[in-house]
Amino acid sequence: MITIICPKCKKKHDVDKNRIPQNEKIIARCKACAHRFPIQFTDKVHEKIKKPMPEGNRAARSISVSISKGGVAKTTTAVNLSAGLALSGYKVLLVDTDTQGQDSYMLGINAKAGLTELLTNELSPEEAIVEARKNLWLLAGGKSLAGIKRLIDRKDFGGEMTLADALTPLETQYDYIIIDTSPGWDPLTVNVLFYVKEILIPVSLEVMSLQGLVEFLKSLSSIQKYRNEVSLKYIVPTFHDNRIKHPTKILNKLKELYGKYICNPIRYNVNFPQAPAFGQTIFEFSPGCSGSQDYRELVRRVASDNSLFR
Repeated sequence: MITIICPKCKKKHDVDKNRIPQNEKIIARCKACAHRFPIQFTDKVHEKIKKPMPEGNRAARSISVSISKGGVAKTTTAVNLSAGLALSGYKVLLVDTDTQGQDSYMLGINAKAGLTELLTNELSPEEAIVEARKNLWLLAGGKSLAGIKRLIDRKDFGGEMTLADALTPLETQYDYIIIDTSPGWDPLTVNVLFYVKEILIPVSLEVMSLQGLVEFLKSLSSIQKYRNEVSLKYIVPTFHDNRIKHPTKILNKLKELYGKYICNPIRYNVNFPQAPAFGQTIFEFSPGCSGSQDYRELVRRVASDNSLFR
């Protein structure tokens, strides 16, 4: 145990050092006066509790699919990106942090448990994680995550690290951990950003989505003050229709503002809303359609491997 002193009321708090994230700024909350204050611990705190990663094992790339706006194909992108990486031979864990739990529906999975049970330690990872496809595993979301948000809020210390504490031990088992977030800004979204290192933002080519993008980037910058490891990597334009001038104008504006982050757009395709009714990914439902081709290109971009699907 170590002692932390609140800078406002000088109250002393004893904290389990095993729950302290290494070399990261975190926000603590005083039990006595509710004052929030940043702290950062050095390697010395962890010298006796470090566990070396087994030789030959490499931590998974952690990618959040996020934006402060609904209806932009966020879940469609998370599911199909995960499925595409799995088809390419990578081991992928898809984590659904949304109370709607739509990732399960899109994959045709009736999960009996998921992320809630993992975070509350009711089940082990082996019991909570469902194998959805070859090389693709799912930690399902759902309504029960509403209770997890309250649980995080009630924590006096380290609430923002709840998700990281649960997922970090799993990293050596996968090549990618893809996290689908809710469209709003809530404690679980904050948890995601205190865990992942890469952000992928789907943006439908309409004005309101641009507003959602701007708002999300503002929120992300507030997280980066305490955790500079997390960064924007990809912006994925969605619902692109060449027959209409307005989406093309928005796409050009996005390229002008965020050039290096912009991926090839996902074209509008009638197969996208139909595939979930059959519990299938776009690769399974209509492998030859333009949408399938576009998500293959996104997989190649994320994996930095142009040979995939060739």
